[in-house]
Amino acid sequence: MDNFFKRLSLAGFAVGLSSAGYAADLPTPVIEHIPAAPAPAVGGFYLRGDIGYKIYNDPTGSFNDPVIGDLRFERESMDSAWMIGVGAGYKWNRYLRTDVTIDYETPAQVKGYAVCGTCTGGFSEEYTDIDVWTVMLNGYVDLGTWNRITPYVGAGIGAAYVTTNNTYSVNPGGSGRFDYDGKHSEWNLAWALMAGASYAVTDNWAIDAGYQYRDLGDAKTVKLHNAGTGETRVEWDDLTAHEIRLGVRYTFGGRAAPAAPVYYEPQGPISSNF
Repeated sequence: MDNFFKRLSLAGFAVGLSSAGYAADLPTPVIEHIPAAPAPAVGGFYLRGDIGYKIYNDPTGSFNDPVIGDLRFERESMDSAWMIGVGAGYKWNRYLRTDVTIDYETPAQVKGYAVCGTCTGGFSEEYTDIDVWTVMLNGYVDLGTWNRITPYVGAGIGAAYVTTNNTYSVNPGGSGRFDYDGKHSEWNLAWALMAGASYAVTDNWAIDAGYQYRDLGDAKTVKLHNAGTGETRVEWDDLTAHEIRLGVRYTFGGRAAPAAPVYYEPQGPISSNF
């Protein structure tokens, strides 16, 4: 029995030495970084430029007549307009970015019909041109990136500088046309809701296509001194619009997400001392 335990102990010792020698001959694992495909920049300052087309909803037009009181227009409409804008912002991480934008839109003519007892058809036609500058602080949430495409949603708040010009009235069959010289401008609270998607051309350059709903406040014309209405102004309330925008962004110092390290063991014959 003693011989049996001695032989078993020697066999275990031999197996232990063999395992140690085998482990000593194993090659050291190699750590490699596999290059990843270009990804959107995940941080840094950026500049942007945009162009777009603005489709206005019908506003509400009115003026206060000293004889008949508040006069509400009918069948209001407003032309569409083009816009151009620039901005600067910061991409805080893969999901959050903010920017400040300045936009200008081309003049759009607004039209309404006012009750007119001396006019053919009973209405006068009221016109003015409206153009707008906006300054907005915007925030965006990027929802993830698939094949370099990043959809997003966002909101903005700021101010709109609304200017009216080329205001006139036409009284069909009555006293003709009245022109009211001069411009009138005022600041309004403005806000926007937005959604869109960007495409990462490189780590720094991205193309952005989006939609915005904007509320720009109200507009007022010059005083209608020669219209027999005293010191009143025409008011165009509820200037809201749908914008389709296309732009580019350039991110300074943007960096793609690092590739995860990959561990592997080289293949090949393994030598042993036993």
